[in-house]
Amino acid sequence: METINATELRKDAYNIIDSIIQTHRLLQIKVKTGSVVMIASSDWSAIQETLYLDSIPGMTDSILEGMKISADKCSKELKW
Repeated sequence: METINATELRKDAYNIIDSIIQTHRLLQIKVKTGSVVMIASSDWSAIQETLYLDSIPGMTDSILEGMKISADKCSKELKW
């Protein structure tokens, strides 16, 4: 993960933000009191969804098992 300070961010904020969105990389921004991490909102949404699904008991195992089944053997209609 690349690290810059707030002054560097201010110099070229638009291009830096656009680059984060396009490349899906993380950027650590340091100031005297600590640091923050910049992440594209689409990547953050994906992380939140993954954490949510992982919090459901048995969901990870169910997904992994389902990935072993070829698409042509899957049901074409939902039973719910």
